[in-house]
Amino acid sequence: MALQENEGKPVSISEVKSILKKVEKEREELLYEQKIALEHALKFAKLPIKKTTDLIKELSKLEFLQEIHAYKLADLLPTTEDDVKTVFAKERITLGENEIKKILEILGKYLTE
Repeated sequence: MALQENEGKPVSISEVKSILKKVEKEREELLYEQKIALEHALKFAKLPIKKTTDLIKELSKLEFLQEIHAYKLADLLPTTEDDVKTVFAKERITLGENEIKKILEILGKYLTE
């Protein structure tokens, strides 16, 4: 899936947290929307940025996943087959049992490290 000219690059919640913390240090005060986004990122970023980046790279190597799916999985970190199915419920992709197990195997490595 190629990005359109007006589309941005996907960013993980961990990356958002890191970016907004840097902006917060540079400025005296964040904009209202930035404050809300930072609060959200602080609550929901489950992995440090380095682990998240490594996880996204590893998930992107799976030929049946697109880059955007790797980011979704890294942000949500599903732990069961049903959770993975839920992530893909609105997508035009149907994952087989082996594909779901492979995703969970990769996610499990990063959750236990």
